[in-house]
Formats: sequence, structure tokens, C-alpha cells
Amino acid sequence: MKGPRSPIQEEEQLAPSSILSIIDELRKMGDPKAVAGMARFGIQTETAFGVSVPRLRQIARDIGRSHELALALWDTGIHEARLLAGMVDVPESVTVDQMEDWAAGFDSWDVVDGSCGNLFDKTPFAVKKAHEWTDRREEYVRRAGFVLIAELAVHDKRADDQTFLAFLPIIIRGSSDDRNFVKKAVNWALRQIGKRNLALNKAAIQASKEIQKQGSRSAKWIATDALRELTGVPVQKRLKDTARRTGRS
Repeated sequence: MKGPRSPIQEEEQLAPSSILSIIDELRKMGDPKAVAGMARFGIQTETAFGVSVPRLRQIARDIGRSHELALALWDTGIHEARLLAGMVDVPESVTVDQMEDWAAGFDSWDVVDGSCGNLFDKTPFAVKKAHEWTDRREEYVRRAGFVLIAELAVHDKRADDQTFLAFLPIIIRGSSDDRNFVKKAVNWALRQIGKRNLALNKAAIQASKEIQKQGSRSAKWIATDALRELTGVPVQKRLKDTARRTGRS
């Protein structure tokens, strides 16, 4: 049995007053203590109310999917509204121009991750944008490129190994970027590729060893952390069990 619905309800066509009611509800749910906690984790809080992601997901479920609403929520510039936008948008309606517009507005790692993991990785432009954005200089746009790689490795079950093998040279190059939010995304992308199957695991381990040779602090951390997980017993056992079960490497 479903629990009580949020005051924010799904509508066929959302009028401006609907956007205002959503923002008002987000404001009421906000917690100043949560905002302080967000700041400690490196989240941009200038426009934040302090609404948790689980509560935002519940709101998104109550609202349902709406491309127009997502665009309107993003345009408010409010932190939680932008997180919510990625949750309610319709992947089939997303355009390249929209992706570039949102990328230009990225100012916090959680909005990057939410936009990529909830929405952009499900569009037909995800692989292309991952290649493009990892070559950009802006910190959050470059992070978005590597987050897209990580999310595709987890969610796109139909992609072939060559798609991810083509990302490894990009990851090797990106490992020299010592900016915190970039290097963590580079590491994430490398680990997720290496956990996809045995063949990619082997390739990711080799890439990690090449990264180690670079000598920079960021490269050393990325490689050491990735190798620890990718060569570890839990990952190796799971991949070998899967290979035996499916007959694929």
C-alpha cells in the first residue's frame, strides 16, 4: 500500500504557479543544519535549502516524468530544484543543446553526478558527451565527462567492450588532473569499467599500472585505489562467477 503523497502532485500541464508551489514545498522541507553538512562535503550551498536526496526522490516519484517541468526547475537556479530536474526529466526529450546548457551551469559535484546518473547517461548522446567533456578544462564539466563513463559502465548493459576500451586512454590522460572533483571521477570511471567483466577488468588493471608510472600525486592515488579494488578478492570472485555462469569473459 502506498503511503501518503507529497503535497507536490503530478499535473498534465504545469503552470507557473506549479513551479512556485514546488519551490515553496522545497523551502519548507529545508533544514539549515543539513545545509551546513552539505558544505562540509564540498557541495555548493549558496542556493540550497537543505533537502535530502531521498526526500527529493520521493517528490520526483509523486510528480512523475515531465520534460517541461525539468527545464523550469533547472532555470530556477535553486540547488535542490536542479537535482530534482534530473530526476523528473524524460531522457528521450533531452537534446544536445540542453546538455550543454546544463553543463554550463554545473557548480556543484552532486548536481553533476545527479544530472549524469539520473538522466544524461540514458540519452543517445552520452558516449559522445563523455568523450567531449573529458577534454574540457572546466572542473565540473570535465568531472561530468568521467561521471558519464562511470554511469555508462554501470547502467548501459548493451554497450560493447570496445566502447569502454576507448575510454581508457582518456582516463590515463585525465589522471594527471589533481583537482579533487576531477580525480575522484577519473578513479570512479576506471573502477567501474574494471568491474564490468573479466576482459575489461584486465584492461583497467593494465591502465592503472600505466597511470602509476606518471608519478603525480593524483595519478598515484587514482591507480593505487583502483588496483586495490580491481585486484581484490570480492571483485575477482564476482567476475569469475559471472563468467562461468554466462560463458562470457
